[in-house]
Amino acid sequence: MTKEKVSVTIESSILKNVDATIDNVYIRNRSQAIERLIEKSIGKSKIAVILAGGDEEKIKISENEYRFTAKIGSKTLVERQIEKLNESEFNNIFIVARKKIIAKIFEILGDGTELGVNVGYIEEKNSSGSADSLKLIKGKIKSPFLAFYGDILFDNVNIKELWNQHKKTNALTTIMLTTSDRPSEKGTVRMEGSKVLEFMQKPEKSENFLVFSPIFISEPELLNVEGSSLEFDIFPKLAKKGQINGFLSSEKEKHIHCKEDTI
Repeated sequence: MTKEKVSVTIESSILKNVDATIDNVYIRNRSQAIERLIEKSIGKSKIAVILAGGDEEKIKISENEYRFTAKIGSKTLVERQIEKLNESEFNNIFIVARKKIIAKIFEILGDGTELGVNVGYIEEKNSSGSADSLKLIKGKIKSPFLAFYGDILFDNVNIKELWNQHKKTNALTTIMLTTSDRPSEKGTVRMEGSKVLEFMQKPEKSENFLVFSPIFISEPELLNVEGSSLEFDIFPKLAKKGQINGFLSSEKEKHIHCKEDTI
């Protein structure tokens, strides 16, 4: 990742505290010390976007229950997601969903204060795909963000490491990858190192068992890329341009699509 020189004026007493963090092992000079302190401060306010859009009737798992509000153990899916985000230092959260779903989620989360986060709601009126839903946050986000589909449970996934790996590169987007014995039902990739060379959504045949898990980190410039679907339009386009990286996770997400999935 490229770095730029900056000039700042800081009180000498503060600089003494900064210099005290230099250990000559991980932090070797004042510049590294200041950079590390800024990273820690920014890290506490990282942004996450939960994509919970789509037709309300199609994402019900019972007459009065949606995938996102389904109970898994003693808590709803969205509560478990928020707790995972909070422990991973993603404290500013946007939820994109239709009006009825927003109302149900708001009954559970409110503005997020009780769970230690800030939750904002963005209403989706209609959408032709996942990218259309994501682009509703355009203008509200000016820094890198985590995004994921709202019907997944990912308690054991290391999203902090996904974030860290993205920040070390110049990629526009870094997608999480897992393995599957049914790649034709998912998005598959062809890779060289960490670089995604090709992204194929639900190919008829695939001998590649690396698949897209619906969790990714992106720069806000992604919102300017043309296309209605992340998987069919945008990710394949970014792969051809060499702008997308992959992060292989040994842990997998669990999709909540029906009542049986909550057990």
